Amino acid sequence: MSQTYDIGIIGSGPAGYTAAFQASAKGLSVVMFEKDKVGGVCLNKGCIPTKAILHSAEVYQELKSCETLGVYADNVRFNFAEIIEHKNKIVEKLRKNLELSLKNAKVNLVNAEAKILSANKIEADGIIYECSRIIAASGAEPRNFKGMEVDGKFILNSDDVLNLEKLPRNIVIVGSGAIGVEWARIFSAFGVDVTVVELAENLLPLADIEVSKRVERIFKTGKIKFYKGIGVDKIENPKVYLTNGEVIETESVLVAIGRKACEVSNVDGITFIGDACGAIQLAHFASKQAIEHVAGISFDKTLVPSVIYGNPEIAWVGKREQDLEAGTYKKASLLISALGKSHCDNATDGFIKILSQNDMIVGAHIVSKEASAMVQELLVAIQNKISVSKLKEICFAHPTYSEGIYECLFKL
Repeated sequence: MSQTYDIGIIGSGPAGYTAAFQASAKGLSVVMFEKDKVGGVCLNKGCIPTKAILHSAEVYQELKSCETLGVYADNVRFNFAEIIEHKNKIVEKLRKNLELSLKNAKVNLVNAEAKILSANKIEADGIIYECSRIIAASGAEPRNFKGMEVDGKFILNSDDVLNLEKLPRNIVIVGSGAIGVEWARIFSAFGVDVTVVELAENLLPLADIEVSKRVERIFKTGKIKFYKGIGVDKIENPKVYLTNGEVIETESVLVAIGRKACEVSNVDGITFIGDACGAIQLAHFASKQAIEHVAGISFDKTLVPSVIYGNPEIAWVGKREQDLEAGTYKKASLLISALGKSHCDNATDGFIKILSQNDMIVGAHIVSKEASAMVQELLVAIQNKISVSKLKEICFAHPTYSEGIYECLFKL
């Protein structure tokens, strides 16, 4: 028994469902295979659930300190089990919306594990699907390494931590990338004693050096302990042994050292997109790859914005200062506290930093409330090669955080 389609897609995350929608819009017949839950890592185990929990943490923190705003909230408390349930409801709602959208797009969703037989054949549940083209968008899974085998109880990965039944009193987080930093802020907000261990010389090692230094300051303010340039030698419940000889006793360990591509049959002629291709592991990058491969709309892969959520947000795009040769660029910085809006919002921590060469912006690094929105504005300018001189002609609204960009422009 066999079925025939124009495109067969393995995986239903951002890369997979974007490819499906693009193909359907072109009038192509599409079959999609998903062995787990529709939506992939981002919807079920990554972007969405973590941001839901993070928002609860931020609201809790704000309520505890709202007296400075003339607002009094007595007996502020939280129920972590209910926070997890709230997260689950959001994920379930969005998953159902996605399933309905796929149905409306006439995408045949097969809830089964797919096996690639050839460049044009897929087998699932005993049925052969003949496809003119096969796209593998099978996503990624938490990375692990020897000596830190995850058991789901004492040693957790980023999947496990989303379904904790109760908060530990203390936790060691191994790794200070996006996952590590966001969870450090979540746990700290809920009163957990947090220690972050980073093997690289700086926290958030892929960021601009000034952003990394600001993360240190944020951690210190939040009483989050951290180690830089120190690795983990071994973990034996309830102890974490560091390479500098120190030993930390803890109730839990979160291994947050990134994700690796899920294994899929590497058959010639298959297109790999999203996390499956081992490139930049971001949902928006995956979606753009899908659009490029199906709709033929290319994008600049050197201009992919990164955002770390929390209060304040951390975002960047383009070149870092440490990547530029001294004397070849200009730098403009502005403390967020210089903006009136930041005082109105009680969100004065952070800065805007813009790098330029030959009157063109080449990099932007922001730590601020609404950083995720501001970095997008600057990306539009960089992508479309709008000069600093031309940007100075734009009228920015007041009071906003974006007018900080305007002030930086006049320092370049």
